[in-house]
Amino acid sequence: MARLFGLIGNRADLAGRVIELERAVLSVPREALGDAPVSWGMGFYQGGEVLIRRRPSDDRRDLDVLSLAKDLRSDLIVGHVRAATVGSVRTENTHPFRYREWLFAHTGSLDKYPVIRARLLESIPEFIRKNVRGDTDSEVLFHLVLSFLHDAGRLSDGASADARTVMNAMSQAASLVDHLVEGEGGTPGFRLNAMITNGEVLVALHRSPEADDTSAMKVRVVHGRADLDLLVADDALRRVRMTDPGALRFTLLASDFGASQIVRRAADSVPPPSAWTALPPRAIVAATRDAAPIVEAF
Repeated sequence: MARLFGLIGNRADLAGRVIELERAVLSVPREALGDAPVSWGMGFYQGGEVLIRRRPSDDRRDLDVLSLAKDLRSDLIVGHVRAATVGSVRTENTHPFRYREWLFAHTGSLDKYPVIRARLLESIPEFIRKNVRGDTDSEVLFHLVLSFLHDAGRLSDGASADARTVMNAMSQAASLVDHLVEGEGGTPGFRLNAMITNGEVLVALHRSPEADDTSAMKVRVVHGRADLDLLVADDALRRVRMTDPGALRFTLLASDFGASQIVRRAADSVPPPSAWTALPPRAIVAATRDAAPIVEAF
C-alpha cells in the first residue's frame, strides 16, 4: 500500500491551504499500511532550490500529509508514502528520488524486476546509471526515464523540457519495461503510478486494470472564485487582495485510492471527493502552473 501525490500551482502562499482542503483525501491511515515498515518523503522547489525531506521509517499511526507539508511555501510539491515492498529500509530507497532539478516518485512493483534489472541498467547511459544509489525498481525506472530525456537533448537543461518531451520520455520508459517483461514471460501493462517534474511541469503516468480501483489516480483542479473562497474563507484580507480570483490555479494529482481511502471515509464520515476526477485506466497527464492539465490515453 502506498500514496503518491503531486501539486503544482501559481500561488506558493496557498499551496498549504490546498493540501489542507483535501486533507481527508490525502491522509493515510496507518492500519491500511499493514505491518511493513512505512517510509515517506516530500520533494519541493523553494527559492530556486530543489529540496527533499525523507524519513525511511516512521511508526506514527496516521501519516497526515498536512502535518508534513503545512509549513512549505512552494508551488510544486511531490509527496510519497509507502509500505516497503522492494528494497531495504534506508534513505537511498525512500521516494522521491532526485537527479539535478528532476524529482520522481512511483508506486507499484515492476513485474519480473529481479530478472530484467540488469537489462534495464544496461539501457541507461553510464553517466546516468552511476547515480543509482539504492536497490528499488522505482529508482531504476526513474533513471530509465532520464535516459530518454537525455536522448531528447533535455537532460542537461532540464528546466527547459516541455510537457510533450517529458510525457514522451515517461511513455518510452514504460514501453521498454513492457517489452522486457513480455520477453521474460511476464504480463506487460504492469500496474503503475509515477510522477516526474523538472520544477516547471508535473507529469504523471497511470496504468491499472479496469476492474481494480485500488491503484486509481485522480485529479483535482483548484480554480476560480468558488475554490478561492474555500481556501481563504477565514482570511478576509487575503481575499480582498486577490484582485483576479480567476487567475488562481492548482492541479493536484493523487493515486492509490483504495482500501486506505475506504477506511478513512468510513471512520471520519468524509463524503467521496466530488471535485476529484478519476483518470482512465491508462493515462498520462501533464500539469503546469497556469493551464488546465492535459490528459491523454496511454
